[in-house]
Amino acid sequence: MGPMPPGKRPASPSAGPFTPLDFQLVLLRRMADHNADLVEDARHELGVSIADMREANKRWQAMARSPHARAAASRYRSVLGEPEAVLTRQVGDLACEARLWPVPLWPGLRFEVLLAPNGAVWNEWLIRAPGAEGPALRTLDDLTPWSCTVDEAAQAFPPVRPLQGSAPTRWGLAFTAPDGEGVRRECVAEFTWGLLQRVAVVGTPAGG
Repeated sequence: MGPMPPGKRPASPSAGPFTPLDFQLVLLRRMADHNADLVEDARHELGVSIADMREANKRWQAMARSPHARAAASRYRSVLGEPEAVLTRQVGDLACEARLWPVPLWPGLRFEVLLAPNGAVWNEWLIRAPGAEGPALRTLDDLTPWSCTVDEAAQAFPPVRPLQGSAPTRWGLAFTAPDGEGVRRECVAEFTWGLLQRVAVVGTPAGG
């Protein structure tokens, strides 16, 4: 995690506009189910309480579910401001727009919102910042919480099988990877907002 962003959570989190700091708390709230200790450290770094985190998540859910809610793409722009970068990503035959924002808690990452040609949000998750060096992923020991993104794990241990997540902001991958002794293991990795949360070893492939 990087240095604390300028300013801390004001005394009354429900007052005022929803800010980029609030959005970081939304990301952390989902990750707390798997990595409470890491979230606790991040919360202290941001200078916020558990109640602040819960309130931010409550406000985010209320904005998303309101009958008068903005479209998802507009909501992200209103909360996070203008994107740091706007890129074109090819998805099959379609040219899609990717909007990237910095996330101070993870300086090497960016929050990406991928838009379909009609403007609908197709995906929203954390990715490695363009030009930033990713982690060296060689064995299971390298797959520590918050160490890599979905794409990085998929590229390090092909072939992978996508798994349905337990919530809209969660993803899973099934693959094989060597342990510290070089024995290949069948694994399931779980991601929240695109960031690795945990890896479970589920078996050893035949002949592994």
